[in-house]
Amino acid sequence: MSSKEPRWTQTWLGGVRAAGVDLGYPGQRLGLPEEGSGSIAGWGRRIGALVIDWVICTWAVVQLLLRMNPAESPWAPMAVFAVQYLILVGFMGQTFGHRLMGIRVAAMDGGIPRWLPVLVRTVLLCLVVPALIFDRDQRGVHDRASNTMVVRM
Repeated sequence: MSSKEPRWTQTWLGGVRAAGVDLGYPGQRLGLPEEGSGSIAGWGRRIGALVIDWVICTWAVVQLLLRMNPAESPWAPMAVFAVQYLILVGFMGQTFGHRLMGIRVAAMDGGIPRWLPVLVRTVLLCLVVPALIFDRDQRGVHDRASNTMVVRM
Protein backbone atom coordinates (compact mmCIF):
# COMPACT_ATOMS: atom_id res chain seq x y z
CA MET A 1 0.00 0.00 0.00
CA SER A 2 1.48 3.34 -0.99
CA SER A 3 1.63 6.28 1.37
CA LYS A 4 -0.90 8.24 -0.74
CA GLU A 5 -3.65 5.64 -0.50
CA PRO A 6 -5.92 5.96 2.53
CA ARG A 7 -6.09 3.22 5.10
CA TRP A 8 -9.26 1.16 4.72
CA THR A 9 -10.66 2.51 8.01
CA GLN A 10 -10.23 6.11 6.88
CA THR A 11 -12.77 5.68 4.11
CA TRP A 12 -15.65 4.88 6.41
CA LEU A 13 -14.78 6.15 9.88
CA GLY A 14 -14.08 9.74 8.96
CA GLY A 15 -15.84 9.86 5.62
CA VAL A 16 -14.28 10.10 2.20
CA ARG A 17 -13.04 13.65 2.73
CA ALA A 18 -11.06 12.54 5.80
CA ALA A 19 -9.45 9.90 3.62
CA GLY A 20 -8.14 12.60 1.32
CA VAL A 21 -10.57 11.93 -1.51
CA ASP A 22 -11.47 15.19 -3.27
CA LEU A 23 -15.15 15.29 -4.15
CA GLY A 24 -15.02 18.78 -5.63
CA TYR A 25 -17.54 21.46 -4.84
CA PRO A 26 -21.34 21.00 -4.74
CA GLY A 27 -22.68 21.11 -8.28
CA GLN A 28 -19.41 20.29 -10.00
CA ARG A 29 -20.74 16.93 -11.23
CA LEU A 30 -23.74 18.81 -12.65
CA GLY A 31 -21.56 21.24 -14.59
CA LEU A 32 -22.46 24.24 -12.43
CA PRO A 33 -20.08 27.02 -11.39
CA GLU A 34 -18.59 26.98 -7.91
CA GLU A 35 -19.63 30.56 -7.04
CA GLY A 36 -22.08 33.18 -8.23
CA SER A 37 -25.17 32.95 -10.41
CA GLY A 38 -26.14 29.42 -11.35
CA SER A 39 -24.17 27.78 -8.54
CA ILE A 40 -25.82 25.48 -6.00
CA ALA A 41 -27.48 27.52 -3.25
CA GLY A 42 -26.05 27.12 0.24
CA TRP A 43 -27.95 25.92 3.28
CA GLY A 44 -28.16 29.37 4.85
CA ARG A 45 -30.08 30.78 1.90
CA ARG A 46 -32.33 27.74 1.69
CA ILE A 47 -33.22 27.77 5.38
CA GLY A 48 -33.75 31.53 5.26
CA ALA A 49 -36.15 31.14 2.33
CA LEU A 50 -38.03 28.37 4.11
CA VAL A 51 -38.41 30.46 7.27
CA ILE A 52 -39.66 33.46 5.27
CA ASP A 53 -42.19 31.31 3.39
CA TRP A 54 -43.34 29.61 6.58
CA VAL A 55 -43.85 32.96 8.35
CA ILE A 56 -45.84 34.26 5.39
CA CYS A 57 -48.03 31.16 5.35
CA THR A 58 -48.55 30.96 9.08
CA TRP A 59 -48.98 34.58 10.03
CA ALA A 60 -50.12 36.61 7.05
CA VAL A 61 -52.23 34.11 5.16
CA VAL A 62 -53.65 31.93 7.92
CA GLN A 63 -54.21 34.66 10.51
CA LEU A 64 -55.28 37.55 8.26
CA LEU A 65 -56.96 35.97 5.25
CA LEU A 66 -58.47 32.76 6.58
CA ARG A 67 -59.00 33.93 10.19
CA MET A 68 -57.76 30.63 11.57
CA ASN A 69 -55.68 29.93 14.61
CA PRO A 70 -52.75 27.66 13.63
CA ALA A 71 -52.95 25.98 17.04
CA GLU A 72 -56.55 24.91 16.40
CA SER A 73 -55.89 23.70 12.83
CA PRO A 74 -52.22 22.72 12.62
CA TRP A 75 -52.64 21.41 9.04
CA ALA A 76 -53.68 24.84 7.68
CA PRO A 77 -50.22 26.46 7.48
CA MET A 78 -48.80 23.39 5.73
CA ALA A 79 -51.70 23.33 3.27
CA VAL A 80 -51.26 27.02 2.50
CA PHE A 81 -47.50 26.51 2.22
CA ALA A 82 -48.02 23.65 -0.26
CA VAL A 83 -50.46 25.64 -2.39
CA GLN A 84 -48.30 28.78 -2.54
CA TYR A 85 -45.20 26.69 -3.20
CA LEU A 86 -46.88 24.76 -6.01
CA ILE A 87 -48.25 27.89 -7.68
CA LEU A 88 -45.20 30.14 -7.30
CA VAL A 89 -42.53 27.56 -8.14
CA GLY A 90 -44.70 26.23 -10.97
CA PHE A 91 -45.12 29.67 -12.55
CA MET A 92 -41.93 31.53 -11.60
CA GLY A 93 -39.51 28.92 -10.29
CA GLN A 94 -39.32 30.60 -6.89
CA THR A 95 -41.34 31.53 -3.83
CA PHE A 96 -41.28 34.86 -1.99
CA GLY A 97 -38.62 33.50 0.37
CA HIS A 98 -36.53 32.25 -2.54
CA ARG A 99 -36.75 35.66 -4.19
CA LEU A 100 -35.68 37.50 -1.05
CA MET A 101 -32.77 35.10 -0.49
CA GLY A 102 -31.62 35.25 -4.13
CA ILE A 103 -32.26 31.62 -5.06
CA ARG A 104 -34.60 29.69 -7.34
CA VAL A 105 -35.68 26.14 -8.15
CA ALA A 106 -34.41 25.06 -11.55
CA ALA A 107 -34.92 22.02 -13.72
CA MET A 108 -31.73 20.17 -14.58
CA ASP A 109 -31.60 22.03 -17.91
CA GLY A 110 -31.60 25.36 -16.02
CA GLY A 111 -35.17 26.38 -16.85
CA ILE A 112 -38.30 26.54 -14.74
CA PRO A 113 -39.41 23.03 -13.72
CA ARG A 114 -42.60 21.59 -15.16
CA TRP A 115 -45.79 21.13 -13.11
CA LEU A 116 -45.52 17.42 -12.31
CA PRO A 117 -41.96 17.70 -10.93
CA VAL A 118 -43.04 20.74 -8.90
CA LEU A 119 -45.98 18.75 -7.49
CA VAL A 120 -43.70 15.83 -6.56
CA ARG A 121 -41.14 18.23 -5.03
CA THR A 122 -43.84 20.04 -3.03
CA VAL A 123 -45.34 16.85 -1.57
CA LEU A 124 -41.92 15.52 -0.57
CA LEU A 125 -40.87 18.90 0.86
CA CYS A 126 -44.02 18.96 3.01
CA LEU A 127 -43.07 15.54 4.39
CA VAL A 128 -39.84 17.23 5.64
CA VAL A 129 -37.66 14.10 5.95
CA PRO A 130 -36.82 13.84 2.21
CA ALA A 131 -35.36 17.36 2.37
CA LEU A 132 -33.03 16.29 5.19
CA ILE A 133 -31.47 13.47 3.16
CA PHE A 134 -29.17 14.92 0.53
CA ASP A 135 -26.25 14.06 -1.73
CA ARG A 136 -22.87 15.72 -2.21
CA ASP A 137 -24.41 18.19 -4.67
CA GLN A 138 -26.74 19.33 -1.87
CA ARG A 139 -29.78 17.96 -3.66
CA GLY A 140 -32.31 16.44 -1.29
CA VAL A 141 -34.48 13.45 -2.07
CA HIS A 142 -37.21 15.88 -3.10
CA ASP A 143 -34.82 17.47 -5.65
CA ARG A 144 -33.60 14.14 -6.99
CA ALA A 145 -37.14 12.72 -7.33
CA SER A 146 -38.32 15.82 -9.20
CA ASN A 147 -35.08 16.24 -11.18
CA THR A 148 -34.56 19.78 -9.89
CA MET A 149 -31.89 21.77 -8.06
CA VAL A 150 -31.82 25.00 -6.05
CA VAL A 151 -29.43 27.54 -7.53
CA ARG A 152 -28.35 31.10 -6.81
CA MET A 153 -29.70 33.88 -9.03
